[in-house]
Amino acid sequence: MMNKLERVANLMIKNELTLAIAESCTGGLICHTVTNIPGSSTFFEVGIISYSNTAKAQFLNVQKKTLERYGAVSSQTAEEMAQGIRIKAGADIGLSTTGVAGPGGGTAEKPVGLVYIALSNEKKTTVYKYTFTGNRWENKESTCQKALEILIKHLQKQ
Repeated sequence: MMNKLERVANLMIKNELTLAIAESCTGGLICHTVTNIPGSSTFFEVGIISYSNTAKAQFLNVQKKTLERYGAVSSQTAEEMAQGIRIKAGADIGLSTTGVAGPGGGTAEKPVGLVYIALSNEKKTTVYKYTFTGNRWENKESTCQKALEILIKHLQKQ
């Protein structure tokens, strides 16, 4: 049976689609994982690690009012990140992550492990919310795996 990475590559290449990724809480893990796929240079355009709000606004066109009103860890920010990277890269698909990896930084409203993953294409942007319960590395790894699953499900509908 084909693993996730092979499915991503096969579906991206088959559908002649390109991918751009904007990561915050995963710190480049998704880009690292995708670029480990043989043939990824045919579909992977660019990845940006936008850890600060300044970087999110500057490189991904996340609106400052979005960051001020909802915060960096929000569905609204994830949505704008995915749209921003897709548009700036001229890619078919934009994928983004933002969240609280831990062990610190969590609040009652936004606990450690809270993550938003967004996928944007020309037609729409969809945001997914998860709360993982692992340590920092486990939360990053879980987010990476979920992002790849979301991408695969999207590609299978093409």
